[in-house]
Amino acid sequence: MTTTRHYDALETRDPQERERALLAALPQQVAHAKANAPYFTALFEDVDPRVVNSRAALAKLPVTRKSALLALQKDRPPFGGLAATPPSQLARVFMSPGPIYDPEGRRSDYWRIARALFAAGFRAGDLIHNCLTPAGSMFEGGAAALGCAVVPGGTGQTELQVRAISDLRPVGYAGTPSFLRIILEKGRELGADLSSLKRAVVGGEAFPPALQKEVASAGIAAFQTYGTADLGTIAYETDARQGLVVDEGVIVELVRPGTGDPVPDGEVGEVVVTTLTPDYPLIRFATGDLSAILPGLSPCGRTNQRIKGWMGRADQTTKVKGMFVHPEQIAEVLKRHPELRRARLVVSHDGESDVMTLKAEVSASDASLAAAVAQSLTAATKLKGRVELVAPGTLANDGKVIEDVRRYD
Repeated sequence: MTTTRHYDALETRDPQERERALLAALPQQVAHAKANAPYFTALFEDVDPRVVNSRAALAKLPVTRKSALLALQKDRPPFGGLAATPPSQLARVFMSPGPIYDPEGRRSDYWRIARALFAAGFRAGDLIHNCLTPAGSMFEGGAAALGCAVVPGGTGQTELQVRAISDLRPVGYAGTPSFLRIILEKGRELGADLSSLKRAVVGGEAFPPALQKEVASAGIAAFQTYGTADLGTIAYETDARQGLVVDEGVIVELVRPGTGDPVPDGEVGEVVVTTLTPDYPLIRFATGDLSAILPGLSPCGRTNQRIKGWMGRADQTTKVKGMFVHPEQIAEVLKRHPELRRARLVVSHDGESDVMTLKAEVSASDASLAAAVAQSLTAATKLKGRVELVAPGTLANDGKVIEDVRRYD
């Protein structure tokens, strides 16, 4: 059993060395996607892959939103033209709710999960009780790469889960944190010995502090992972317990919701990921999740970027007076008035009808600017709204572009 703290040397390399390596691989990935994935062939028709060799150049490419996958796959089955490998040459095809189909290539640990398991303390020879589905098979690939054995528990049938853990004595758990709590509660109810569980990797939902405390009180050190069925692991928690470290196989950007424009480090934005996977070369893939970049390096010795973790959803579309209003429309207002720094549309109800108020940060304001912004808001949304110009720093740093505060009780 290894005693090293890190999975490999990639985790501790100089940040500039990592950045050079990622950006050197980026033009090849864009060229590969453009040549072999029909969706990207059309999307990047006017893009010269050779010049996409910096984060600034990457930020000029259009984003592809996870929310669009269902329609894309219906129009061009099975993968919407985003896959570069035909189904017959894949290892597996997963089905997520929708349904949305996700291709898995044939290389070892395709979803890059072994690194997150290692950071959580798992080592070769460990037995892990796996309660993930359909991500269970994805997880097993990472466990196998690390040399761990897996009990494929799935979800449901809680009493059988408790019996298996009691009989087989796995050292760890993989699954959602809420299902781990259900298992622990059932174990107490049945008087079963689940004390073999010492570690856990959890994901797929929020892991609030109260639940973290409850799991820890059972003697289990639980570590959060963040990923999607399309991308695999994006970031993972380490023993430093200070945010999630970004995986070595992806490029992560945080953008203003409804746009592809990067936000300054520390500001909450939508997680956009570019993966270097050849089979499914997702480039600027907008996950719909909110997070923020943490400053500095992790005390654990890993030198990649860190994010705060999952902070909510970026899709804040709402309906006002029977019409949908989207974050993209608010972004359009900002583009028309570059003097505006940030903006938030607050939707309220005055007892008779819906009311839209656009709060926008600006260094110096006047009535003419407010009037012009109001006209742009109407042009973008086809709805009339108020405009309130506020000082920089007034709006909360929470990634919200549209805030619905209507209450009808």
